[in-house]
Order: sequence, then structure tokens, then C-alpha cells
Amino acid sequence: MIASLRRISALVLRHLYILRGSWARLIELVYWPAVQMVMWGFLTQFLAGQSSWLAQGAGLLISGFILWDVLVRGQLGLSISFMEEMWSRNLGHLFASPLRPQELAAAIVVMSLLRTLLGMVPVSVLAIVCFHYSIYTLGWPLLGFFFVLQMFGWAVGLGITGMVMRYGLGMETFVWAAIFALLPLSGVYYPVSVLPEWLQPLSWSMPPAYIFEGMRAILKDGTVELHLLGVAFALSCIYLLIGAGMFQLFFGSARKRGQLLQQGE
Repeated sequence: MIASLRRISALVLRHLYILRGSWARLIELVYWPAVQMVMWGFLTQFLAGQSSWLAQGAGLLISGFILWDVLVRGQLGLSISFMEEMWSRNLGHLFASPLRPQELAAAIVVMSLLRTLLGMVPVSVLAIVCFHYSIYTLGWPLLGFFFVLQMFGWAVGLGITGMVMRYGLGMETFVWAAIFALLPLSGVYYPVSVLPEWLQPLSWSMPPAYIFEGMRAILKDGTVELHLLGVAFALSCIYLLIGAGMFQLFFGSARKRGQLLQQGE
């Protein structure tokens, strides 16, 4: 166990050194969420003056954006940490060491969490300064929302990185596009009931729908829907197990085919 933790921490430290040595990577962590938050913030201010419904749910769009970006950053933070190894042709070297695939998965999960915090904490402060709205007014459920969305992002990220490891950089497009395909079904900016009836079961099969419904319940009615958070957590655990299984399965296939030493840009 100690040796395993040392290998995980060594890999995390490597990626921290990469971040520290690249100002462009550090700026990128804050830049995109900041730009989008400002855009949605101004849109919220405009719509709040036009709609009594939105006026009652102050910060609805800003909260939706910030929580959605937690999910996006969870998936992209994990995937980019893995892709750094692909782009630098380092994957084969890593697995020539005692490093095991589950330890690599644990390390990039930790990096995903760190990347998300580095990107989203400054953005939440910026929302307070620019729009006098704090996402922290959601209270303690915000912590549950954060980790459920992170877990689901990790699940998607592990599945996608496993596919890239098995099928090569031709699958890289899915790293950037996969999570955004879920945006229309997640109920980020509107209730799930807005969707066509045949799409609603698909939406309810994913944790984000429960999280954003729970967020709206707090902002509009001041009620905490614990059952929504509980279902979202259970679904995220299931998806995380599936994602980890896909990662392990694709790793085994890539190793048998000798693809770990043939990856690169």
C-alpha cells in the first residue's frame, strides 16, 4: 500500500510540475470558465429584468453554468492528464515501471480534482465580485453536488481515455466532445420536463439531471431535495465502476496488442 501511494503521489507530482512550468496551462484552467461565466452572468442580469420567474431564481443561470463546468472540468481534467502522457510518448515508459493501471487511474483522478479546484474557485470569486452572486449560498448541498458531478466526470473520462489507449489518437476527438453531447439532456438551464417525453427517461438515467433539479429546488423554493442527491450519488457510483472497468479492459487489450509503446502525437 505504501509503495502504491508513493507511485500515485510521484505521478501527481509530475503533473504538478508540468502545470507549474507552463503558464499557458495555468491560464487555460481559469480562462474558459471565466469567459463563459461572464457571458452567462450578463445574460442572467438581462433576463432577470425581463422575467419574474428568473428574478425569483436569482443566479439560476450562473449556478447552472458553474456546476456544469464542474462536470466538464472533471472529465477534461482527467482526460488531459492522461493525454499529456500520450502526447509526450511517455505511456510505455510509465508501464515499464512498477506502476499499475489502477494507480495511473487514481493519479489522473487526483489531478482532475486539483485542476477543477484551480479553475473553479477563482471563477466563483469572480462571480461574487462582478455579479454579487455567490454559488456558496447553495449551502452544504453544494459539496454533494460538486463531488457527484466530479464522479460522473471521472466515469466518462476513464471510459474515453481507455478508448484512446486502445484505439489510438484517432479517438482524441471524443476527449473534447463526449461530455458536451450530454448537455442538452442534463437539464442545466431548464427542467427535464421541457424535454420530449421519449427523452426524459434517458435524462433521468444520468446523475446531472438530478443535481440540476436539486439546484433549482434550492434556488426557487429554498428546499433541499435529499432524495435527488441520493439517487445522483448512487448513479455516479455505478457509472464510476463502469468507467473504471472500461479503463481496465481497454488497458489489457492495448497491452496484449503492444499498443502502449506505439502511442504518440
